[in-house]
Amino acid sequence: MAESTKQRVMEIRAGLSHALGAAQTALERAQHSETGAVARWERVSVAATSRRRKLAAARDERLREIDTWHDTELAALAGAAAGAADRAAPGAAGELWHSWEPTPLTAAAELRVGRLMLPDAPLPHPERTKRPEGPWATAPGTPRENDEEPPPVEDEAPPEAPALVRLLDHGHIVVEGDQRIGDNVVAGLLLRALGTSAPGAVQLIGFDPDNLGGGLAGFAPLASAGVLTFTGPQDLAPLLDELVGHVRRINEKVLAGEYTSLRELHAATRRRPEPWRVAVLLGGGELSRHERTQLDRLLRTGAACGVHLVIRGLAVEPGPGIEVVTAAAGDEARVASAGALPVRLDPGPPQAVVTATCRQIAEAVAAGPAPVALDSLLPEAGAEWRENSAAGLTAPLGDSPQGDRVTVTLSDYPPHALIAGPSGTGKTNFIYAWLGALAARYSPAELAFYLLDFKEGVSFARFAPGRRDPSWLPHVRLVGVNVNTDREFGLALLRFLSGELRRRADAAKQHEVTNLGELRAEDPEGSWPRIVAVVDEFQVLLAGRDAVAGEAVELLEDLARRGRSQGIHLILASQDVSGIEALWGRPALVAQFSLRIALPRARRVLAETNQAAESLPRYHAVVNADSGAAEANQVVRVPAAGDRDQWSALQHRLWRRRATEPGPPRLFDGDVVPRLAESPDFRSLRPSESPSAPVAMLGETIDVAARSARTVLRRAPGRNIAVLGTRLEEACAVLATAGRSLAAQFAPDGARFSVVCLDPDARAAAEALHARLPECGWYDAENVNWLLEDAAADAGAAWPADRPHFILIYAADAMPGGRATAEQLRTILRQGPERRLHVIGWWRGAGLLRDSLGGHGARTDAIGAWVALDVHGSELSPYYPGTGAPNWYPRPWRALHFDRSVHRGAEVIIPYGTS
Repeated sequence: MAESTKQRVMEIRAGLSHALGAAQTALERAQHSETGAVARWERVSVAATSRRRKLAAARDERLREIDTWHDTELAALAGAAAGAADRAAPGAAGELWHSWEPTPLTAAAELRVGRLMLPDAPLPHPERTKRPEGPWATAPGTPRENDEEPPPVEDEAPPEAPALVRLLDHGHIVVEGDQRIGDNVVAGLLLRALGTSAPGAVQLIGFDPDNLGGGLAGFAPLASAGVLTFTGPQDLAPLLDELVGHVRRINEKVLAGEYTSLRELHAATRRRPEPWRVAVLLGGGELSRHERTQLDRLLRTGAACGVHLVIRGLAVEPGPGIEVVTAAAGDEARVASAGALPVRLDPGPPQAVVTATCRQIAEAVAAGPAPVALDSLLPEAGAEWRENSAAGLTAPLGDSPQGDRVTVTLSDYPPHALIAGPSGTGKTNFIYAWLGALAARYSPAELAFYLLDFKEGVSFARFAPGRRDPSWLPHVRLVGVNVNTDREFGLALLRFLSGELRRRADAAKQHEVTNLGELRAEDPEGSWPRIVAVVDEFQVLLAGRDAVAGEAVELLEDLARRGRSQGIHLILASQDVSGIEALWGRPALVAQFSLRIALPRARRVLAETNQAAESLPRYHAVVNADSGAAEANQVVRVPAAGDRDQWSALQHRLWRRRATEPGPPRLFDGDVVPRLAESPDFRSLRPSESPSAPVAMLGETIDVAARSARTVLRRAPGRNIAVLGTRLEEACAVLATAGRSLAAQFAPDGARFSVVCLDPDARAAAEALHARLPECGWYDAENVNWLLEDAAADAGAAWPADRPHFILIYAADAMPGGRATAEQLRTILRQGPERRLHVIGWWRGAGLLRDSLGGHGARTDAIGAWVALDVHGSELSPYYPGTGAPNWYPRPWRALHFDRSVHRGAEVIIPYGTS
């Protein structure tokens, strides 16, 4: 038992000892594990602390990058917004008031009301900021090329971004909030709208029942010009009805289904036929049902037709095209299109600026609207000359006040036009516009112009080639300028047209037709263009009671009556038609001019009771195709066609399209002395061994064709020429022309010439002619008797000379030698032409020639042709057939030519210049 107990004790002790050893071993392992764990914890703790520091540093770095990128991008966006605003609101649309001035724009712009309050964003310095291309290329997370610190940003304010609203051609503006600030917003909007458009292009209608117009008092100067009208407190409904009527009319007549808006029409045609109408509605309380309906219609449809509303004090629901501005002080204002961005509204425009601008606009409107460009009448480049004139000539002249295109036709009815307008009202400009519109539509094969201007000036000279510009309008066949003293040229034009009328009538009779359209159908190979003859200041041609006026009226009456059927149309223009007795005394003639065109303040061109021209503004005309009856009036706004650059561009474009025929037009300038070397007849002369009938040229005829006045010196009695008058230079010019033209027809030894100079003042001219003539003798008072003796002997010979002999005498009335010499000269004059001996002499008076021929009882038929200078017609009766005398009143550098073998009456000529 005891051993058993002891054994157990021993076993227990051994177990305890074993357990203690195991426990110690476990403790040691645990302590070792603890030491490793502590070491690991310490390492992890150190690593975590390091990682937190690194993450914090990376976070701070990225936050700095984000801030830098945000500032850079915000500044860039602010700059882009400011640039876009500058482009959307240039000039007066966005300029600040301290430097503001009107700057009319070609298209409607957005209008500034204040500035957007963008978040602060300093601008980076451009030299220290490296940005890849693209606005978002530096977004957070984009790797950098190196780990350098980001460049510092400069502490600058971003550019200002204006707050803009759309009004003209876009929509309507509703101003809410503070009334005083709202009034400033309205005033600024109206002034900017006025300043960005042409004077009169914006018309204001004010409705201000609370202040009785006081809210628009600064714009009062516009009222005198009709740019601003006020509506009474009880007239809101009529105003809205009127505006709705405008919208309906514009949709029906101006847009007419072809365009959806005036803005689209303007973009397509470059013309704006209607002004913008801006109705400013400042209060008015509750609206009636009708007023609300009309207001809603305008808000929906008005902007497309140029009718816009600026509203303050009326409840309007937001909708498309309606911009809402909430007026408030500081940064509390808002503009609906800017979203939640705060807006700081601009102060109202200074009163002095408003008043000065409105006065300037009123003055410009009172002076009349500026004309539109000539291009508005023309077809597109490349589309010219596509019209056919068989049935008539139709072309636009401009726009009516309602925006409709006004066209004019010349045909069987109306056939002819009468234009009247005092000096300075644009008569010449109107003619330019009409001719340009016709020339651009009809080719020279379809239309021919004959242009004549009786006033002093060169209005039509641009249509002919000149020294600076060799081009010409291809349709023009004749241009006459500065012909105020050459009524004979107008008569020559009427004679030419009368001959053309006969030619066309004969062709129509041959083809058994009655009018030009039928003739062209039957004879398509013929040349039958319509003819338009324009005579400016035509009353000069009809003035007086002489033979020129009488024949001119008869020709005019015949052309006006019969020309319509043969495509010949007359356009007569005058500053004042009331004094033309020769025209108004013939009602049958006036009645043919059923197309009447009256420029501002024109008199009597319309019917007596038709006063429409009295109130016309500048660049406008009344076009009436019913002989001036008031119900046929059409008011047209005429383009500016007088601008030389615009006209030159059109003329050059048409000139380059021309065919080789016809060539340049005939230009007759009454102020230019013609030159013999430029005469077509002189240039056509060729030397001949012995021409049977040499021709002496004497000057240029006043005729449609450029031809020389001539006298044929054939072998026949009287084939001598006398130049009569005291004008030395002109007399020498006629003798030089005759001598040079005769010499050009002979070989060097084919004729004999003798120059006799008996006037010392004419010696230089005589010597110059002597030097030009081949085999020419020179004689003066010392030796002229030798020439006369030989010539008298040749004149009395039985046989004619083997070659002609032409004696040119300067001052034949100063012939020395007494009776014997005078008798020799008479023998030469009477018998010489049959022996091929001809005298071309200058006598310084008609009576002195009579003395040379033997006195008052002597026959004058030895002088078969004469040229009278400053000799009155009554002095020429002895040398003129019948019992009368020619109707001749001398004028500078003009002469009267008569050849008894050719002429029934004398013709006016222009001596060629002596140079």
